[in-house]
Amino acid sequence: MSLFKKFAATAMALTMVFGLAACGGTDSADGETGKTYVIGTDTTFAPFEFTTDAGEFVGIDIDLMNAIAEDQGFNVEFNSLGFNAAVQALEAGQVDGVIAGMSITEDRQEKFDFSEPYFDSGVVMGVKEDNEEIKSYEDLAGKKVAVKIGTEGQAFAESIKDKYGFTTVTFDDSNAMYMDVNAGNSVACFEDYPVMGYAITQGVGLKMVTDKEQGSSYGFAVNKGENAELLEMFNAGLANLKESGKYDEILATYIQE
Repeated sequence: MSLFKKFAATAMALTMVFGLAACGGTDSADGETGKTYVIGTDTTFAPFEFTTDAGEFVGIDIDLMNAIAEDQGFNVEFNSLGFNAAVQALEAGQVDGVIAGMSITEDRQEKFDFSEPYFDSGVVMGVKEDNEEIKSYEDLAGKKVAVKIGTEGQAFAESIKDKYGFTTVTFDDSNAMYMDVNAGNSVACFEDYPVMGYAITQGVGLKMVTDKEQGSSYGFAVNKGENAELLEMFNAGLANLKESGKYDEILATYIQE
């Protein structure tokens, strides 16, 4: 074979390799090929997605997506963008799907196709760990309660404060709200239960004293009419993880009831 022909054959082989990579095909360790999907997600939404002190990207959404991918034989590449940017990237076709504690709403269902709900959120009331006086909404009469601006917790507290006779004080972030309760300035706070549950596992010094109020459900989203196969695999994998107990194991890693 001439030098030119050898060069041409090598170039053709390289072209085929890079062509496969561009289509999302990757070789797994056992020699099988699984498609790689780019998944947009949030950056700081513990316990669903966040970065550890060691710089590792973890959380319920991350662990769940990885486990479903393993169960269904595909690969995932996370693009950590922040929630709004992730949704915009999905609309623009820059990512294949989004998992980011994304509530399934009627407005969003006009633009996106959602998986089966993988998490049902809700609001709980938390008090200082050693507080034995505040156990119900009735115990809040005449007292001050902390809430975080723009959350379901704030909306719920505002909806019942007149009925139970308490006042609210607002904070921009959860940590400041928790500190206010621990300092005794407020007797309680309202928060999404997975967020407070995770904070409790991290030693925030609070405890939950009410049952979870019904909140929104979270789902995995793809653009409407696109990536139907990915959505089907997500639903199938989610069902398998629930049946095997892996789903509960993932939740228990981050949330204390």
